[in-house]
Amino acid sequence: MPRKAHLLVVDDDANTLASLSRAFRLAGHEATVCDNANRAVELLRADTFDLILSDVVMPGKSGMELLDDLKKAGVKTPVVLISGQANIEMAVKATKLGALDFLEKPLSTDKLLVTVENALRLTRLEDENRELRRRLGKHELVGAGPAMKKLLAQIERVAASETRVCILGETGTGKELVARAIHEKSPRREHPFITLNCAAVPAELIESELFGHEKGSFTGAASRHLGKFEQAEAGTLFLDEIGDMPVAMQAKLLRVLEEGEVERVGGDKPIKVNVRVVVATHRHLEELVKHNAFRSDLFHRVHVFPLTLPPLRERPEDFPELVTHFARQVAAQNGWKEKAFAAEAIAELRKYSWPGNVRELRNVVERLVLLASDAAVSAADVRLALPSSDSAAGGLASGATGSGTLVERTEAFEREVLLGELRRHNFHMTKVARALGLERSHLYKKCQQLGIDLQSLRNPK
Repeated sequence: MPRKAHLLVVDDDANTLASLSRAFRLAGHEATVCDNANRAVELLRADTFDLILSDVVMPGKSGMELLDDLKKAGVKTPVVLISGQANIEMAVKATKLGALDFLEKPLSTDKLLVTVENALRLTRLEDENRELRRRLGKHELVGAGPAMKKLLAQIERVAASETRVCILGETGTGKELVARAIHEKSPRREHPFITLNCAAVPAELIESELFGHEKGSFTGAASRHLGKFEQAEAGTLFLDEIGDMPVAMQAKLLRVLEEGEVERVGGDKPIKVNVRVVVATHRHLEELVKHNAFRSDLFHRVHVFPLTLPPLRERPEDFPELVTHFARQVAAQNGWKEKAFAAEAIAELRKYSWPGNVRELRNVVERLVLLASDAAVSAADVRLALPSSDSAAGGLASGATGSGTLVERTEAFEREVLLGELRRHNFHMTKVARALGLERSHLYKKCQQLGIDLQSLRNPK
């Protein structure tokens, strides 16, 4: 399933532009052409491209000069230089300037298309590396209990097909992780995995986010924008919280699913797309259909293979593995010392209802690894850390037990503990770090994150 590319071709010869444009079009790519370097710079300011192909010898600014200008300006788009007067010295100079490849005229169509595929593959690898770095510290699908075994078996079964999957479950159960697992086990795994949270995008912008827009199609549209469908070409598009998608947008999504093509906002032609769509929601779609808040025809399109994720409270046997996994993860991510969890601490964690599910458990484990004073986390530590515990008598900050989100209460708790340790050790940072099991550098970073002004506390006016 080859991916479509948007190419910029720069050459002062009209015949070359025409032949290259035709070759790329026949191969399923989209090409924008221009006959000079200055015009190329203007196009790059207004649009995005997957690859730039430029002649070397042109009136005015040469291809070499164009490449040098682009690299100095921080343009990351791969550049391939072409020339009818090629020599080894020129090729070496182009490579030093950052050219991806150097091709000699007359051009071989097969060689040219291979070069395009190599450029796309390189870009995809770079994107995947960035995504892997972004995912560092994220949850993984962890657990060996009956509920997780059943879920993993369903993922294996459906991943190899093109069947549309609807992932159902409470907030924090890991719906995006399941969608990603389906993608990574599918034949599309070498292609993009793109996500869109339908509840997080304003209604007036969701069409542009999904289908893209052309330059000037509305106020603020300074350049062409590829929507999520085009970004996910040959891969998987994950639409999270589809139950919150506006009804008017649902009709447009239905058309795309039925016809396999999108039309950018402000565009005048349909664009074929080859994308597997996986959706998720924490809402009851059948109830939304009954109340005309979700289209029944769209429901039947996306609700082909429902996967229901179990809430954490129904997975008591997975707690030891989950807690150990998260404890190691947060310690490695933050440079903290690893801490074990006593059996009594695990038992105490099981008693809590976990309305935020696995996501909430990870947050609590991070708090416990940070704040537990002994080598192992105890049941008493857990009782202090859980939102439901009556911990005011234990010296917990009032902000941690009052109103606010879990993150806000966690920060209030952490700030109170840090302030107490700082004062107890008279602001001796090495002793404070040792007491909390932290590296000194992380202790300073944590104080900064929590708004603790060490200088002011040491030297009050």
